[in-house]
Amino acid sequence: MLSDIEIAESAKLRDIREIAAKLGLTENDLETYGKYKAKINLPKGAKRKAKLVLVTAINPTASGEGKTTVSIGLADGLSRLGKTACLALREPSLGPVFGIKGGAAGGGYAQVVPMAEINLHFTGDLHAITAANNLLCALMDNHIFRGNVLKIDTENIYFHRCMDMNERQLINITVGGKGRGVEREDHFDITAASEIMAVLCLATDIDDLKRRLGNIIVGLNTDGDYVRAKEIPGAVGSMAVLLKDAMKPNLVQTLEGTPAIIHGGPFANIAHGCNSVQATYAAMSLADYAVTEAGFGADLGAEKFLDTKCRAAGIEPNCVVIVATVKALKLHGGAAKETLSEENLDALQKGMPNLLKHIENIKTVYKKPVVVAMNRFASDTQAETDYVIETVKNAGSTAVFTDVFLKGGEGGKELAQAVADACETPSKMEYAYDLNDCVEKKINDIVCKIYGGDGAEFSEEAAAKIKIIEEKGCGNLPIIIAKTQYSLSDNAELLGRPTGFKIFVKDILLKGGAGFIVAIAGKIMLMPGLGAHPAAEKIDLTSDGQILGLS
Repeated sequence: MLSDIEIAESAKLRDIREIAAKLGLTENDLETYGKYKAKINLPKGAKRKAKLVLVTAINPTASGEGKTTVSIGLADGLSRLGKTACLALREPSLGPVFGIKGGAAGGGYAQVVPMAEINLHFTGDLHAITAANNLLCALMDNHIFRGNVLKIDTENIYFHRCMDMNERQLINITVGGKGRGVEREDHFDITAASEIMAVLCLATDIDDLKRRLGNIIVGLNTDGDYVRAKEIPGAVGSMAVLLKDAMKPNLVQTLEGTPAIIHGGPFANIAHGCNSVQATYAAMSLADYAVTEAGFGADLGAEKFLDTKCRAAGIEPNCVVIVATVKALKLHGGAAKETLSEENLDALQKGMPNLLKHIENIKTVYKKPVVVAMNRFASDTQAETDYVIETVKNAGSTAVFTDVFLKGGEGGKELAQAVADACETPSKMEYAYDLNDCVEKKINDIVCKIYGGDGAEFSEEAAAKIKIIEEKGCGNLPIIIAKTQYSLSDNAELLGRPTGFKIFVKDILLKGGAGFIVAIAGKIMLMPGLGAHPAAEKIDLTSDGQILGLS
């Protein structure tokens, strides 16, 4: 079979104006970036009419679950059923593209294109976010250097520089000194984890963007009060100017010509893991079915989509799709990676509780219909397939085996029909916690209800920061837990459905602009490093401009 990049490069793409017309958009609604990409100017007051479908997954494994691939195949499947469908996905980060995870444009015959451009610079949104982030840092440090009227405490600066690349050397650095600025300890975050990324993704319009930018807390002053970005002369307006075009959603297409809006790219293990509110609004306004995705497993991306993004955007999904594979479930059940192609009902049965926990969460905590999408592998046996279908049925849901990787939308039609049927089930979403509860209770509610743990433990530093946040009247915000994606716990080694564990919260970050509180749990880092053999080692460019090795 051809590689992903070979399939994408050999595809015949439609003019982006033709794709836009499927959504009722005219050339006047577009700002084109060549023939195959465009920014959307969504008409004001557009009614959000679409059925919203959220695609999430079990806790990811080394075998790969194919969540983005299924999202794309589902949208193509809906299109093949004669329905107007539109994707709303996140933009890839250069960190994973050149690191270990690879790109985020789907795979096989369920891809968004132009694949290489989407995975690389695209329309420059992540560069704009990086520039706006670092402009605020430059203005803040310049203010400190020029006399520090705001009395910013250089020992308590919360806002950090960022870049869109995995870079271990920038995890801890010293800035300034030798007459070129006030010397202090600092670090970089990856752009996908930056607060500017979250602000852009949660802002509902330009005014909301500027309000959120102004509310970013850069640190404390020497009196112990928060210093916000709006207090630094020129910061809000100049950042907004850099983000003006980045605020507009990007329109591309699938290999089959289904419209795809790709915008914003926060990671789900260290940020809130959802594409922009603007992109979701656009998809819901322009199509009958809007298919969106939340990063990593349902304990991370879906929880943050439902408890944070839905609250901010005033939306809720009509149906939730949970993606899994037989291979991944066997890994959760203790099977060795090299044996995953062999039938192993014992490992499958032991790993199934991971999927069942996610189904339980969506159905009983959030009260939403669930469809399970099983990404089919040639090695899946009839006995394994039958076991999954029957077990999921007993859990009150439907499991559909899909072939979107090999067959595109044709392989997603059965899933699309199951999703369309589920969307007709009336439901009213509930949340995992009450916003008005104290910070510790909200964190404990997530751990107990969503992860299945026994609650959280807090470091002295985290407890002290929670006390300050609540004393300053900022405790009634949503919670974002930053933890490993590989386990329901904060220990990546605890697979399946662990019990009897507690989450250890080592730090707390207040994101005043984004409007949420981040609890840092386990060994999570806000700036990843590269592995022993990063993807960059196999990526190359030929003399005639052909890209090799991109996935």
